[in-house]
Amino acid sequence: MPIWQPEFECITRSDLETLQLERLQATARRCYDHVPHYREAMDATGVTPGDVRSLDDLRLLPVTDKEVFRRAYPYGLFAVPRRDLVRLHASSGTTGKSTIVGYTRRDLETWSDLVARFLSAAGVTDESVVQVAFGYGLFTGGFGLHYGIERIGALVVPASAGNTRRHLKLIEDLGTTDLVCTPSYALQVGEVAAEVGVDLSASTLKHAILGAEPWTDAMRDRIEAVLGVDAYDNYGLSEVVGPGVSGECEHKDGLHIFEDCFLPEVVDPDTLEPVPAGEEGELVITPLFKEALPVLRYRTRDRTRLIDAPCPCGRTLRRHARITGRTDDMLIVRGVNVFPSQIEEVLLAVEGVLPQYQIVLTRSGALDELEVKVEATAEILSDEMRQVQALVRRLEGELESALALRCKVTLAEPGSLPRSLGKAQRVVDQRG
Repeated sequence: MPIWQPEFECITRSDLETLQLERLQATARRCYDHVPHYREAMDATGVTPGDVRSLDDLRLLPVTDKEVFRRAYPYGLFAVPRRDLVRLHASSGTTGKSTIVGYTRRDLETWSDLVARFLSAAGVTDESVVQVAFGYGLFTGGFGLHYGIERIGALVVPASAGNTRRHLKLIEDLGTTDLVCTPSYALQVGEVAAEVGVDLSASTLKHAILGAEPWTDAMRDRIEAVLGVDAYDNYGLSEVVGPGVSGECEHKDGLHIFEDCFLPEVVDPDTLEPVPAGEEGELVITPLFKEALPVLRYRTRDRTRLIDAPCPCGRTLRRHARITGRTDDMLIVRGVNVFPSQIEEVLLAVEGVLPQYQIVLTRSGALDELEVKVEATAEILSDEMRQVQALVRRLEGELESALALRCKVTLAEPGSLPRSLGKAQRVVDQRG
C-alpha cells in the first residue's frame, strides 16, 4: 500500500522526538498565552511553558476532559479570534452534551493530510471511488473523511447516512470501491444486501474503512465475510481533530498513530500514571499542530495499549491496539466490571447468532440483573425448542465464564433489535 507522507510516517525516532518536543513546547506556549483555562490551570500548579524541556515534562501539564469543553462552551477554549475560524464541528454527544470544536484554514489542510494517510494505508488511491455513509453535519466523520478522500484525488460519493437500499444501488451503479461508515452500519449494509439478493462479494467493493465505535476482530471477520471486502480500522475523536489520529495498514496489526501530530500516553485511569510498556490503560492525546483549538493531554476514556514493535509496512510510527472499550462505559454489575466488548467477543464466537445485540440492565430489589438480547439466525429459531434452549444455555455458560457473572440470554428474531445510522447504542440501563 502507498505511504501518503513518508517524510513523517517513516521518520527516524530521533528526528521524531526532536520534532515532537518543538511542537509540544509551541503548543504549551500557545495554550498558556491564548487560552485562559490553561493559563489558570498552569498557574495553579506553578508550571510555565518554559518548564517543558523534554518530552517527559509532558506530565507537568494539566489534563483536559469533556467537562473542560462543556464549561468553556462554546468558544472559551479557542486560541484564535472568531474571524480566523473557517469551520465548526461538534462531538456526537454519545456520552453527554456535545462539545464545540473549530478549525483554521491551516488546521483543515493538516487534517485532510492526516485522513489521507490512513486512507492510503487502507488502499485508497486516485483511482478509487469512495462512498461515505457517515452523516454530513456537525459530526466530524462525514466532512473529515470527505476532504481526505479529495486530498488523495479519489472520487468521493457523499451519500451520507441512511437509506441502505440506495447505498447498495450506488455501489452497483457507480462502481464504488471503498465504503466508509461505522462497523455496525457495515453489517446493516450486508443484511439489507442479503434481503434484496445483492451479492456484494461479486461487486466492485474492495475495502470497508470503519471507525467511530469500538469493534472486535470477530466483528471484522463478519463484515469481511458479508461484504466481501478487506475491513480497516481507523481512530479519531472530535476534541483532538476528528478522524485522522491513527489507522491500520495492510497488516492489520494495530493502528499507526501519527505521532508527528499527536503525542500519545497510556495511563492508569485512576492515578493518571503511565502504565508499564505494552499494558492496557486509558489513551491520553496531546495534538501538536492545532492553531484554533490547542489541547493539552486530552483524556479520551478509550482503552488500548501501545505497540512499539516495528511494522513490516515500513512506517516507523508506533501503533496502538484496537480500542477495547471505554473507561467510562464500564458497567459495574453486582460489583463486577463488565465491558460491552467482552460480551461481543463471546457472542460472535458462537455459531447461530448474528452480530446484533443489546445489553439490558435492570434491578430486582437490591440486585442488578444483566440480560443480553441477541439476534439468532432464522434457521436456529426454526429448530426444535430443545436446540434453541441448548444455544441459550451455551451462550449463558460462555458469558458466565468470560465475565465471572451470571446473566440471562434472550434470542431475538433477525432484524428485530434497534439499528442505528451512527454509533451503535448497545447498552440500555434501566436501573434508575
